[in-house]
Amino acid sequence: MATPLSHPSPSPLRTVAVIGLGTMGTGIAEVLARAGREVIGVDISAAQAARCASALEASTARAVARGRLSEEERAGLLARVRTSTDLSAVAGADLVIEVAPESYEIKQQIFRELDAVVRPETILATGTNALSVTRLAAGSARPERVLGLHFFNPAPAMKLVEVVSSVLTAPQAVAAVTDLAVELGKEPVAVGDRPGFVADGLLFGYLNQAAAMYEARYASREDIDAAMRLGCGLPMGPLALLDLIGVDTARTVLDAMYAESRDRLHAPAPILKQLSEAGLTGRKAGRGFYTYAAPGSAEVVPDALTPAAGGTGAQGRTVRSVGVAGSGTMASGIAEVFAKAGYDVILAARTEEKAEAAKSRIGKSLSRSVAKGRLTEEAAAGILDRIVPAGSYEAFADVDLAVEAIAEDLDVKRQLFQALDKVCKPGAVLATTTSSLPVVACARATSRPQDVIGMHFFNPAPAMKLVEVVRTVLTGEDVHATVREVCARIGKHPVDCGDRAGFIVNALLFPYLNNAVKMVEEHYATLDDIDAAMKLGGGYPMGPFELLDVVGLDVSLAIEKVLHREFRDPGLAPAPLLEHLVAAGCLGRKTGRGFREYARR
Repeated sequence: MATPLSHPSPSPLRTVAVIGLGTMGTGIAEVLARAGREVIGVDISAAQAARCASALEASTARAVARGRLSEEERAGLLARVRTSTDLSAVAGADLVIEVAPESYEIKQQIFRELDAVVRPETILATGTNALSVTRLAAGSARPERVLGLHFFNPAPAMKLVEVVSSVLTAPQAVAAVTDLAVELGKEPVAVGDRPGFVADGLLFGYLNQAAAMYEARYASREDIDAAMRLGCGLPMGPLALLDLIGVDTARTVLDAMYAESRDRLHAPAPILKQLSEAGLTGRKAGRGFYTYAAPGSAEVVPDALTPAAGGTGAQGRTVRSVGVAGSGTMASGIAEVFAKAGYDVILAARTEEKAEAAKSRIGKSLSRSVAKGRLTEEAAAGILDRIVPAGSYEAFADVDLAVEAIAEDLDVKRQLFQALDKVCKPGAVLATTTSSLPVVACARATSRPQDVIGMHFFNPAPAMKLVEVVRTVLTGEDVHATVREVCARIGKHPVDCGDRAGFIVNALLFPYLNNAVKMVEEHYATLDDIDAAMKLGGGYPMGPFELLDVVGLDVSLAIEKVLHREFRDPGLAPAPLLEHLVAAGCLGRKTGRGFREYARR
């Protein structure tokens, strides 16, 4: 069970050694020195030790320039760090943190040598996120003093630290290291020993699926990354993140996770092995999924896979007027987006009253924008005037683009597309906003499947920049070009994908959410621990359980079932706990109770 820990008493760990002075080791050394610890940095490479010292000088100089450190504080910090290539230099340390390469052989050798060097009371910590802490502890002469201390990169900025106990670890050692983490300004979470722990246990499965999606040529690397940044608010796309972490490191973590779980979602995608063995390990090598200006550089440069600026070259159709079918939140939001971009919009629902209510909702949204100074009253009035409510889809007779935004029910959508086929003029583009149903089923309900495409907007449509453009095998090139041109005009970022369950975002997001539920089912971690770990360790704007309660557990379960049915992967089967909560009517915020309870409005 993962438990957030904090202790008010000062930690006795005053002198700390860091073994391995790469990016992570250097960052940990800086964090320790900033908190007043004496730091001994050790690396087998004198050049790497020198690079560590230079990096600390540079980072502290930046801190002074930004007013975060005084010159006196900087001098004191640098004086507290000394580096060496000799492991015996750590003899006086109270705590040793190893961040050597992810290899049992290397780490176990370090622990054996430390046993002969350090004092009996010294605590030994491994920075692994992939290997068994228990196995490393068992090879030490002091297993009760061995634990895991998993920082996140970049260590000075990331708040989360996972404190990992094996079955052999003494509680006093855990308490001492947890005290230290708190004094370092971190938020420690105590977890048990299994590969990936909490944050990486969820993160790497998601990264692996993104790599497999790219390898299958379902979507481009740029579109996969843009989809997850813009659709989920993540700081980086999964493929860019794999390049930052290191493709070889990701493969090692996934190998360890698969060895324990035997879950196919953790079996490393073959492309990870191919890139690793070719030496294309990401930023550190100058090339991975992307190509970089130089090894270690963050600057992405064009390569043979970079999309051409001009797109496909197909000529799109002219779109002057748009019909939006539906009266719910998505329909009104989409109608607002089109009207703001200057399109004449017909907002049609099953009754005139529903259409008028949807237009009224748009009016309130525009009024809020006026109140916040984002629109003038004149501009808001002009936008609202461009929206004409209608109680029948017959009003779509002259629109150039018809966008369906009704309930996620395939039979209902098919009936609507049959109606649109009869009503809309020849050459009109027919789009569905479905997030999980087959677009081709809507297309086949018409006599013009070449004119049908998916335009998956994200909620709230006026704010979210992403649109997944979903082509079926029957969609015309000119229809695809039309929709991409329209996306540009309405200020959205289009990403291309094929017609399969979940498209990009939901196909990557919902297995991650499902795995978080399984983690709770297995009593490995609590809701609060998992949410904190993903926000603090992964940079997610919301934890998985916060997000599930916002999305709706019934909606989430429906998407999980669609994904499981499509891909037939046992790892995608909905977690029983999710099914039980839905059966009990606990659907999230909208019912006042989901994974958490909420005050009734």
